[in-house]
Amino acid sequence: MKKLLVAIGLLLALCPVFAQTEPLLRPIEDLSFAHFERNRLIFPGDSLAMERFFTKMDSVVFLGEGNVSIMHIGGSHVQAGVFTQQFRDNLLSIGTDLIGGQNFIFPFSAGGTNNPSHFRVSSTGFWEYCRNAVRKETDKRMGLAGAAITTSDSLASVSIVSRERRITELSPDFKFNKVTLIGFSETENVVPVLGVQGDTLKGQYDERLSTYTFQLPTYTDSICIFFEKMPGEFTLTGVLLENGMPGISVHGVGVNGARVSSYLRCDDFERDLNLIRPDLIIFGIGINDAADKDFEVKYFKRNYNELIQVIKRVNPDCAILFVTNNDSYTKVKGRRKKVRYEVNPNGKVVEEAFMELGKQHNAAVWDQFDIMGGLRSMQNWENAELAQKDKVHFTSSGYRLIGDLLYNALISRYIEHVKANAKQ
Repeated sequence: MKKLLVAIGLLLALCPVFAQTEPLLRPIEDLSFAHFERNRLIFPGDSLAMERFFTKMDSVVFLGEGNVSIMHIGGSHVQAGVFTQQFRDNLLSIGTDLIGGQNFIFPFSAGGTNNPSHFRVSSTGFWEYCRNAVRKETDKRMGLAGAAITTSDSLASVSIVSRERRITELSPDFKFNKVTLIGFSETENVVPVLGVQGDTLKGQYDERLSTYTFQLPTYTDSICIFFEKMPGEFTLTGVLLENGMPGISVHGVGVNGARVSSYLRCDDFERDLNLIRPDLIIFGIGINDAADKDFEVKYFKRNYNELIQVIKRVNPDCAILFVTNNDSYTKVKGRRKKVRYEVNPNGKVVEEAFMELGKQHNAAVWDQFDIMGGLRSMQNWENAELAQKDKVHFTSSGYRLIGDLLYNALISRYIEHVKANAKQ
């Protein structure tokens, strides 16, 4: 600890970036209808868990040691990937050559749905897709990703490239030399193999974890998953890409339409969570819960409490950051089936629920609902071309702005932590 404090003190003295707040913050253009002056983390209880997280982050940033694991979990806001990607890229920009050591991903586009923006996927053959937000009798077991793709097609394959679709000056160059496939065969006769730079690799199977681990001969950003034989069916539920380097890893876990209860029905959620063991979890689940006409806050909080118990079993010291719902509208049919939109009053109810959960679990709260302008503000965001016409989702520009705001709120608190420790 003494070595770390000395390093912080020296770097603060030598590096004006950490001595000041402004250079690390992303520039935000003011919006007259928003409350960006309130962009901060709120602690309804104590902040000890977040301080522990920041201390671990110190080792990565100032000493280049260890790895900090952050998980951002939600619904379609997270599956789209832009929000999480912007937050991740900003966070990795605070240190020289700072990069994440692992990435938990799911190849959504192989299942015919939208893929997150921070990696690319292509596929061949037929894959059947299921997700935790929709119940079907044919659903397969699901884990942390909240989704699964299944195939019995001998021509099936999934190619993954760890490069962002929208590359910016902040985009990290992420390469890996270890791949863990999470999946299973009902007959245990179908075994996945990995194509890497022209070579075909076989993995080490762990029956307890349902994983196939591949140690690659070199670092790469591209792999292809396929099958040498297909005498049955195989289900893929997640992919973990690792490079063993110190850094900050931000894992986006999001499924279109997901509620808090959606993740509770994933049988292997806790098992898979142990693979990334988050130090900080950013909870952004709630927009779909609050869309229900019969929404009841007591069940919402009960489900969150149950999910947090799972998190704490995996990592009792995990810090928690709740993101309140964005303002939203619901679509209703008027006379002659004409569609109109009505503001969803549950945004305010969920805001209060997150404050109560924050106090109960000594967690931080980022009050997105208030920061964006409160009730009916989504119409203003749409007028500014920052929100889509459905008045629920943001545009790409809107998601990037939200990602910048969340990053600024977190890093401002982190700078306070750094300065306080440097004075000791």
